[in-house]
Amino acid sequence: MLVPASVADYRLLAQRRLPRPFFDYIDGGAYGELTLKANQADLDALKLHQRVLRGASNIDTTTTVLGQKLAQPVILAPVGLAGLYARRGEVQAARAAAAAGVPFCLSTVSICSIEEVSAAGTAPFWFQLYVIRDRGYAKELLVRAQAAGCTTLVFTVDLPVFATRYRDVRNGMTGGASALGRLAKLWEIVRHAGWLLDVPLGGKPLTFGNLAQAVPSARSLEAMKVWVDAQFDPGVTWHDLGWVREHWNGPIVIKGVLDADDARAAADVGASAVVVSNHGGRQLDGAPSAISVLPRIAEAVGDRLEILMDGGVRSGQDVAKALAQGARAVMLGRAWAYGLAARGEAGVAEVLALLKRELEVTMTLLGIERVGELGGDAIDRW
Repeated sequence: MLVPASVADYRLLAQRRLPRPFFDYIDGGAYGELTLKANQADLDALKLHQRVLRGASNIDTTTTVLGQKLAQPVILAPVGLAGLYARRGEVQAARAAAAAGVPFCLSTVSICSIEEVSAAGTAPFWFQLYVIRDRGYAKELLVRAQAAGCTTLVFTVDLPVFATRYRDVRNGMTGGASALGRLAKLWEIVRHAGWLLDVPLGGKPLTFGNLAQAVPSARSLEAMKVWVDAQFDPGVTWHDLGWVREHWNGPIVIKGVLDADDARAAADVGASAVVVSNHGGRQLDGAPSAISVLPRIAEAVGDRLEILMDGGVRSGQDVAKALAQGARAVMLGRAWAYGLAARGEAGVAEVLALLKRELEVTMTLLGIERVGELGGDAIDRW
């Protein structure tokens, strides 16, 4: 039995527990997965600047993001279909985040609805909205989120169309699979009895919670793909952010920024923060890693709005590197999804505790006591 000691270990446990199509949906990226690999490789390439005899004995990982105090500079990013990884997965993840003192952000395309997550008694959570054509439906989602006590809106702008993810095509996740491919998918589901008992049989109702009116059953992933293709809107511009602001009272975070001019545009339209992100390498393959463009975006707009980053973060050391390069906090996606798939709420809690311990050790070895002191001098430039 594997005793997990790292996020990589939780990934392995998730791979063992999930049918291959669902694991690959979490794990994979667009096309040749070049950007997916670069997110981690470029973080790994950054060298930390060790300092000694600095008296770093009172480590404090707390910070504030958009006025909210966090126990560590980490936010659970919106992850679609999380309720397919563990029974009522979004509720389990939200509970783990609340207990750890960090925000949870619910995806538009979740299995658990806004109301179900709210009723679970967790701390106020964030809500993520995609750019969709049906403004009436989008407005309804915003009204529901605010009524449920959501404090912050994450507006994802880097998915105007769905990029091809080869793993999903091969596994039949996005439709078009051959009869043999569908049979292989069914076999994968049947042979993972633990997951089958926990999620499809024990996790009912299996619906796309927030979108149940449009796509009633989560068993029909092909129907979801059809809806997404019809609704995601490549014609949206910065002017449409005025509509979002009109219908949301609270901070708006623009997620999916890789360009300094786009970050300036986000500040100009009144965004409270941006997330430097390439959608985890799941959209424009060949785009730069998030960590590589983070410093120039922080330099361009860091005095106008808050800077968050996601993409490739798998350890507390990665968190320290992101903060040293200009982020105020990081958003975790795959890392918490692996924990959820592996061990449910406990797995998410363990991943968060693991990252916090690693961050504390890293800060001690850097000779830094508070996360706000993590700056460019924490990176070895030689």
